[in-house]
Amino acid sequence: MPETGLSQSLRPSRAELSAAEGTTVPDVIAPRLDVLFCGINPGLWSGAVGHHFARPGNRFWKALHASGLTEKLLSPSEEHLLLAAGLGVTNLVSRATASARDLDPDELRRGARDLARKAQRWQPSVVAVLGLTAYRVAFGRPNAAIGEQPERLGHARLWLLPNPSGAQARYQLEDQVSELRALRQAIGRPGGADRVGEGDDQEA
Repeated sequence: MPETGLSQSLRPSRAELSAAEGTTVPDVIAPRLDVLFCGINPGLWSGAVGHHFARPGNRFWKALHASGLTEKLLSPSEEHLLLAAGLGVTNLVSRATASARDLDPDELRRGARDLARKAQRWQPSVVAVLGLTAYRVAFGRPNAAIGEQPERLGHARLWLLPNPSGAQARYQLEDQVSELRALRQAIGRPGGADRVGEGDDQEA
């Protein structure tokens, strides 16, 4: 699958979004991270610009900062700075689609196996999957709930978090922050005060 060459603009055109179907976004990963976050798959916006959780309205970056896991509010183009904070990002399925609903169950199950191999290779302390429904299908756990899971992925603790997409109505920013703060505390990471509402209004 091709990796996108578009990086100079975070507002792709319609043509660029259409062309992003099937592209991939490189993992942000390094050995022995505190947390390796795992999205479902890149959306077309992320595929077009080449950065994770890049669509305006996605709550990932705001929630990460508000929870105290990052010292500053990062933009998608600053995702490389996650590594210095002991954090990384990958996806269950690498190909970009207009919606996660475009993925079939077999792709998700293969993604879970691929994620297990990444956990074995890179040895993060925690793997945190963002997306309840996709997780249930990928890992064959139809009753899984948000929070730490009873099983491990290799040696890594396995965590389930809400999908940070702005289209996800059930879990709002405050819910995302609360779950990330619980994760931060569980891994013994210090954090600052509640930052929900700080920063500018652009959700990126």
